[in-house]
Amino acid sequence: MRILIWHVHGSWTTAFVQGPHTYVVPVIPDRGPDGLGRARTFDWPDNVIELPPERLPDADIDVVILQRPHEYALAEQWLGRRPPMVYLEHNAPDGDVPATRHPVADLPGVPLVHVTHFNRLMWDAGSAETTVIEHGIVDPGPLWTGEMPHAAVVVNEPKRRGRTTGTDLLPAFADAAPLDVFGMRTEGLADHLGLAAGRCRSHELAQRDLHLAMARRRVYVHPIRWTSLGLSLLEAMHLGMPVVALATTEVTEAVPTGAGVVSNRIDLLTDAVRNFVADPLHARLVGEGARTAALARYGLSRFLDDWERLLKEVTR
Repeated sequence: MRILIWHVHGSWTTAFVQGPHTYVVPVIPDRGPDGLGRARTFDWPDNVIELPPERLPDADIDVVILQRPHEYALAEQWLGRRPPMVYLEHNAPDGDVPATRHPVADLPGVPLVHVTHFNRLMWDAGSAETTVIEHGIVDPGPLWTGEMPHAAVVVNEPKRRGRTTGTDLLPAFADAAPLDVFGMRTEGLADHLGLAAGRCRSHELAQRDLHLAMARRRVYVHPIRWTSLGLSLLEAMHLGMPVVALATTEVTEAVPTGAGVVSNRIDLLTDAVRNFVADPLHARLVGEGARTAALARYGLSRFLDDWERLLKEVTR
């Protein structure tokens, strides 16, 4: 099967392209948002190929994975026809929640796939056919050493996204343990928050380096108020890290008892960070529970099997 998919969400796509198909990724000269081509900071296999728009009509595309509203028209324009399509929604709704209308609501013949049950519940999809295919993770392995008594945080653009990503909560966590914040546009975060440089350090790493760096930290902190379900949280669990997270959106489903501490009480969360930092053995045992839970629910084989069933149904 030849699948057309735009490079929109690098981490999610890294799991998706582990399947048995040919994945065609549009590329344009300036590698702008509609033509990023192959990922440069993620390891994608050789069955992911780049094609410019002018070559897509002859590419024998079997199905299109849409991820942004304008891709519906773009696919028809670039392909010169309308093959079967699926709309993948990565995000929780924004705006007038829970009355937010999804862009493909009532669009006939385009199934809507959510990545969490919370998202499916909160989006108004009208009469669109909806389903949930939960995340799958390419297992980085049980790399946790916890040798550094620090807390790892992964968030992109924390200064711009502010309360959405819990950026305002970071000083409280920094009081509990030194923070290493990984992600795009994290530079200057300590100054932005009025924190000493030693309490909040910024890092921007490729995924292959990120996992090793995260695994050296004692605990993973997930301070995000409103998101779908951060893949970094699931990756931390796969690494064998104990996690401390806000009890928002899908987190309470993803982090069962014994895998970490989940609460909306900041005092409980910061106390948990202190406890993990002070007790490496406890951190290790809870991290092992986190890894077991993540492998059971967010394993790659289940994820690929779920997508295989859907793609066969759509192209039948």
